[in-house]
Amino acid sequence: QVQLQESGPNLVKPSQTLTLTCTVSGDSITSNINFAWNWIRQRPGKGLEWMGGIAYDGTTYYNPSLKSRTSISRDTAKNQFSLKLSSVTPEDTAVYYCARESLGVGLDTWGQGTPVTVSS
Repeated sequence: QVQLQESGPNLVKPSQTLTLTCTVSGDSITSNINFAWNWIRQRPGKGLEWMGGIAYDGTTYYNPSLKSRTSISRDTAKNQFSLKLSSVTPEDTAVYYCARESLGVGLDTWGQGTPVTVSS
């Protein structure tokens, strides 16, 4: 059974870069063409916002509204993928989730989420 777990800081100062990591167990992030690995966030009082993802072959894709500040990468040896969000502001305060996307199904497995507050 695949499990995803987010990790990273809970508090970041404005203008800094937020880095979060998702550790995947029970599945390989490189082995299945039908899976991709995504980051999603939910800001207070708002809906889910897809941020971007990385496919099994390392191809990345991003929400156009966040693309200029977002970078997703992976560490295949550790079976992890990471999110970097630069120049954060208090508007980036949110619960951040990582999730697996299954071709034809959608986001079918989620981490528990990690809250991040941007504040000085």
